[in-house]
Amino acid sequence: MLDALGLESVDDLFADIPAPLRASPLRLDPPEPEQQLMARLSGLAARNRVELASFLGAGAYRHFSPPMVDQILLRGEWYTAYTPYQPEVSQGTLQSIYEYESLIAELVGMDVVSASHYDGAAATAEAALMTCRATGRGRVLVSRAVHPHYRAVLRTYVDGAGLDVDDIPLVADGAKAGTTDLEALERMLADDARPTAGVILAQPSFYGLLEPMAAAAQLAHAAGALFVAVVEPVSLAVLAPPGVYGADIAAGEGQALGIPPQYGGPYLGILACNDSLVRQLPGRLVGMTTDTDGKRAYVMTLQAREQHIRREKAASNICTNQTLLALAASVWLAALGPHGLHDVAALGAARATELEAALAEVGVARVHPGAYLNEFAVRVPNAGAVHRELLARGVLAGLVLGEAVPDEPSMADSLLVCATEITTSDEILLFSRELAGILATSPASGTLVGVPA
Repeated sequence: MLDALGLESVDDLFADIPAPLRASPLRLDPPEPEQQLMARLSGLAARNRVELASFLGAGAYRHFSPPMVDQILLRGEWYTAYTPYQPEVSQGTLQSIYEYESLIAELVGMDVVSASHYDGAAATAEAALMTCRATGRGRVLVSRAVHPHYRAVLRTYVDGAGLDVDDIPLVADGAKAGTTDLEALERMLADDARPTAGVILAQPSFYGLLEPMAAAAQLAHAAGALFVAVVEPVSLAVLAPPGVYGADIAAGEGQALGIPPQYGGPYLGILACNDSLVRQLPGRLVGMTTDTDGKRAYVMTLQAREQHIRREKAASNICTNQTLLALAASVWLAALGPHGLHDVAALGAARATELEAALAEVGVARVHPGAYLNEFAVRVPNAGAVHRELLARGVLAGLVLGEAVPDEPSMADSLLVCATEITTSDEILLFSRELAGILATSPASGTLVGVPA
C-alpha cells in the first residue's frame, strides 16, 4: 500500500500534521504482578475526593439511582449484538432502544426520538444541522445562556459545514437579567439578508434560569425558522415539555436519568423532533411490529443507509449507539414512574430554595432575580480563591463562572451552585457555615481571611 501511495513509511501518512500535535510514543511501565498492580491502582483511586459536600451541577447532576438499575443492566437479555443490523439476533438491544425512545418521547412531548448521540453537546449541534437541512438556510442563532461547552461544540460542527452561528445576547439588568434578550432576537431574525434556519434556547438555562420558551418559539416561527429547545430531562417532570410550547426539535443531556456523574462520561445525548423532520433526524429509530408468526418483534424502522455506504449524503457521519446508557435511563425512569420523577424534581427545587436562604443569611445573594428550578448563580468576592478554600474544607462549591465563561464580565466573581434531591440540610449548613468563615474580612486590608489575595 505504501508503494502504491508513493510513500516510504507509515509516518509519511502523517506528514501534514504539525510535529508538536502528533501523538508521542507510549511509555508504559514494565509488567508487574496482578496483586501488586491492583494495590497500585487502589492507591490511585483513593486520591479521588468522594466525601465532599457537592453543589456542582452545570450539566452533570447527582441523583439517587436504585440498585435495580445496575442489576438489570447486567442481565443476559441485553447481551446481544452491539449494532442491531440483524433483528432476529438483536431483539434485546432493539427492544431496549424502543423502550427508551418511547419514554423520552412521552417526557419531551414530541413525536420521534433518536437513540444515537454521544452527549448533550453533540445532540445540540445535530439539532442545529437539522434546522439548516430542513430550511435550506445557513444561519443559526444560539442564546448565550446555552451551556458554553454546547456552544463550542456547535461552532465546531457548523464550521466544517460552512454555516454561521450568531449569539443571542442576554438581558443585562432588571427583572429579566440573565435571560435571553427577546428584543435582540427579534431584531436578528429580521435580517432578511441573512435568513435564520434555527433558534436555540435552553430550559433551564446554563445559569439555572427559566427562559421564555413559548415567546422565543413564536418569534422563530414568524421568521420561518425552527425552534430548538435544549432541555434538562428531570426538570420536565415539573416544567412544560418542549412539545407544549412549540419546539420543533428537543436536545439535551440524559446523564441525569440514572447515570452517575463521571469524569468525562460516557453520557447520553437526547434528540427528538416532530414527524415533519423525521427524515432529517440522524441516528437509529426502532419500531415494534409482528413477525411471520404474529409475535411481537422489534425492527430498525429508519436509519439512513448513507451513513454507511454514501457518506457524502449522510445526515450525520458522527453517530454512535449509546444503548447501554439509554437502557439505564429507561430502567431509572420506569423504576421511578411519573410520580417519582416529579418528586425528584420538586425535592431538588425545595433543596435549592433552602440553599438560597442559607447563603443569603451569610450575605451571599443571587446574581439574577428571575425564577429558577434547582440551580442558580451567587455573587462571591474573589470567587476562585473562595472556591479553592472551600474545597480544602470539604465543600465543592459549584462552578467558578469567571473561569467557565470568561467572556461574560457580569459573571466574574460568581459561583453557579446546584442542589438535587440527595442534597442534605447538613451539607447546606456546612456550606453556609464554612463560607461565612471565609468571608470574614480584615478591617485593615479588606482581604479575605485564609484566602490568598
